[in-house]
Amino acid sequence: MHTDYEALGKYLDHLLRHPASPEEVADREPTFYEWNAALPYSSAKYARELPKEPGRDFTVLNFADVQCHDGEMMSFVGDFALETMQKLIDETEPDLITLTGDNAFDPLALLRLIDFLESFNIPWAPVMGNADHDGLVSEFWADYRLAHAKNCLFTYGPAGMGDGNYLVNVTENSQIIHTLFFMDTHHEETMRQGSYDHLCDSQIAWFRWAAAGVSAEAGRPVPNSVFFHIPVPEVRDAWNAAHGADGELLPAYRDEPFCKLHEKDGAPLFNNGFFNCARECGTANILFGHDHVNCFSLPYRGVTLTYAMKTGNGCYWERETNGGTVLKIRSDGSTAVEQHYIDPRQTQVKRFLLEYYGVNRYEPNFED
Repeated sequence: MHTDYEALGKYLDHLLRHPASPEEVADREPTFYEWNAALPYSSAKYARELPKEPGRDFTVLNFADVQCHDGEMMSFVGDFALETMQKLIDETEPDLITLTGDNAFDPLALLRLIDFLESFNIPWAPVMGNADHDGLVSEFWADYRLAHAKNCLFTYGPAGMGDGNYLVNVTENSQIIHTLFFMDTHHEETMRQGSYDHLCDSQIAWFRWAAAGVSAEAGRPVPNSVFFHIPVPEVRDAWNAAHGADGELLPAYRDEPFCKLHEKDGAPLFNNGFFNCARECGTANILFGHDHVNCFSLPYRGVTLTYAMKTGNGCYWERETNGGTVLKIRSDGSTAVEQHYIDPRQTQVKRFLLEYYGVNRYEPNFED
């Protein structure tokens, strides 16, 4: 293990100086805003904007479930996750980086991740996962750090709906062509005992209001994609629909290397109706993480449901699905999803461990 004393110093400074609750924020500094469905929508007030270059796709690169503890992020485990992200950024040259939650368990790990992402000078947009509050000073402490990172688009969002519900409009020649929604699916067992949580009714109403408002401003329907952590229950139906009567994957998916369901999905044990709402609101894609060894992208009833590929080996993983997920946005607002694999055996960290330590620090047969 190695120690980054500069990062440790920053952590102590942030721990002592920065607010752990909205009540500790200086007057006149915006945090959460009050919302109701009667308010007029305005992109200038409620949305961020990113321009797309004409003649080339707008590339969104997603990292899922990086999920390092402090000790891991200051060791070779964290180095491996960061090297995976570095390779993906170099390979895909994204216009926007997104994170679908469970980004870091602990404060020092989060600060190192923020510094790493900031170093590329690329806009990035995270959502909270169910574990992002576990070892932090508070969830708001993380919100504050994200909201104050120079290139981070994170916005607190409406009050009383969780941490970080916001939208980003992708434009071409000053016209909105696609909207990206980022939403907080909360923790677990608040909405129903024994179940992971999901979006609450007020969030779904806010989403419907914002999607309709963007289209009204544009004077035409604007497609959208939604990023959050915990999948919708319809992920089970999408997986079942991808199989024939014999229980085998349909030919369209049979040769797809990243079409895997290797653990029971962690969708909530109730249906909040968001999927149907999304279909009505022009949603093209819903991207999520949460279940580290599930990885697929399947169209279902007009919406593509995507288990984003796990990034790095924090918490638990499978080396066959290590990498990131890319969403391409074309000039007409249509999209395509790609899974981008990074072979762990080809990384500098892996070679260092084998050559200098002579032992496998990851898992049995990692070098095979």
